[in-house]
Amino acid sequence: MGRIIAITNQKGGVGKTTTAIDLSACVAAQGKKVLLVDIDPQHNATSGFGITVSDEQATVYDMLTDKEITAKDIMLETSVKGLSLLPGSIELSGAEIELVDTPRREYMLRDSLLLLRDEFDFIFIDCPPSLSLLTLNALTCADSMLVPIQCEYYALEGVGQLMNTLMLVRKRLNPSLKVEGVVLTMYDTRTRLSEQVADEVRRYFKEYLFKTMIPRNVRLSEAPSHGQPIHIYDPHSSGAIAYTELAKELIRH
Repeated sequence: MGRIIAITNQKGGVGKTTTAIDLSACVAAQGKKVLLVDIDPQHNATSGFGITVSDEQATVYDMLTDKEITAKDIMLETSVKGLSLLPGSIELSGAEIELVDTPRREYMLRDSLLLLRDEFDFIFIDCPPSLSLLTLNALTCADSMLVPIQCEYYALEGVGQLMNTLMLVRKRLNPSLKVEGVVLTMYDTRTRLSEQVADEVRRYFKEYLFKTMIPRNVRLSEAPSHGQPIHIYDPHSSGAIAYTELAKELIRH
């Protein structure tokens, strides 16, 4: 049975989607069968693989709002062997309003992914940068959540709110939800600030912090514009090496 991991942080600009793209790709490169689910209305995880969704292509939005459309109906193959994608779209921004009166609205994503679970080793969900109904859907169906935190001054801002949401989801919707881990992103070895932030995050999360830290790397920023994950775009870059190590560390969990 595959592990479902929600990659989430309501704070934007922390490397959440970069982590979703490159971690899922690097896990697949380790020989695992992986599914990436893009539930962010910005759908950058979809475009990051060079995929442009046509008007005829159904997306996660259609899967959540139309009971006749299944996850298999919308699934696409990526350029990475072993990695499939459920594409997102801008229409997801209106899904919350459309689903607000739907019975069991927090379980829509879980119900959709239930039949796929045995077909994959890992299912990653790229969440919106907010604690929205879409994010609640991800946390309700996930086994665990992975939290990217940027090595900047306000790194832990909002993390307390995210942890409160975790407790509420455990209490009301998904009692087995765990913290998969916290990964530090945009780490800059040249600055004292990065090390200070790392120390602060270690004190706060203790054993939940991944040993692998993702460096600030220009090639990581360039890769999505070429529609490629970093380990294909520049396999020798520090970003590719770090995400490969993070993938190995995650698999060992």
